[in-house]
Amino acid sequence: MRRFLVDRASIENVNVVQQEAELEPPPNVVNEFNPNEIVRDPGFCVAKSILAPNMDDEIPVRGRSRAEGRTITNLHHYRAEIFYVAIDKICVEMDHRFSEGSNIILDCFSCLDPKNSFSKFDVDKLARLADIYHADFSDDDRGTIRDQLETYVLQVRRNVSFSTCEDVQSLAMKMVQTEKHLVFPLVYKLIELALILPVSTTSVERAFSAMKIIKSKLRNKINDVWFNDLMVCYTEREIFKSLDDIDIIRTFTAKKSRKGHLPRNFI
Repeated sequence: MRRFLVDRASIENVNVVQQEAELEPPPNVVNEFNPNEIVRDPGFCVAKSILAPNMDDEIPVRGRSRAEGRTITNLHHYRAEIFYVAIDKICVEMDHRFSEGSNIILDCFSCLDPKNSFSKFDVDKLARLADIYHADFSDDDRGTIRDQLETYVLQVRRNVSFSTCEDVQSLAMKMVQTEKHLVFPLVYKLIELALILPVSTTSVERAFSAMKIIKSKLRNKINDVWFNDLMVCYTEREIFKSLDDIDIIRTFTAKKSRKGHLPRNFI
C-alpha cells in the first residue's frame, strides 16, 4: 500500500513538472506572439456563431469618463481591459500557487523535457540542482556533473531513439533501455529526482487541508504514528473505499494482543 501511494505521488510530481515546462513557450514563439492578432482573430466568434465586432470601431469609455464623451476602439477595450487583465490574473495566481523556491526547482527540472530535441536543456540550471540537493551529490559529483550533462545532451540529440520521448517518464525508460543510465549516472539521478521528489506544493496543501479537518481536541492526544495513519486513510480515501471492512476486522481480530473476540456466527 505504501509503495502504491509513493508511486502515485511520484506521478503527480511528474505531471506538475511537465505542466510547468509547458507554461513557458520557446523563444521563437515568444518573439512571434502578438496580442493584437489574437484579439482580431474571428475564429472563435465564427465557431460559436457570435457576431464579431469591428476592432476599429469606437465605443464610449466605461465609468465616469463616459460622461465626458471619451471613446476608445474595440481593439483597445478587448486588449487592455480584458486580455491583459486575464493574463495578469493568471500570473498572480501562479505566483501565489508556487513559492519562489518551488519556481526555481520546477524551472530547473523543466530543462529535462525531451520535446523538440531537448530544446529547453540548460546545463547551468541542471547543474544548479546538484547544489540544491547537495545531500544526494558528493563534492566530486558536483564537480563533474557539468561535463557529463554536456556530453549527455550531444549524444541524445544524435540518437534517433530519443526523438520519440514526450516526457521525463518516457525519457527515464528510454535511458534504461539504451543503458545510458549507466553511462550518465549523474544525469539519471537528476531524472530520478524529478520523478520521486515532492516538488509539488499541491501535495503539501492537500495534507494540511486534511489535517485541519481530522485534527480535533481528542485526536491531539493520540500518538503521532496513529495520527499519521489516520491522515493516510483520509487523504487516500478513494483507495480505502475499495478495501473490505470484514477483512480488516478479521485481520485485527486474528492478532494475539487483542482482548476482544468476534462472535462465532460473525460473517
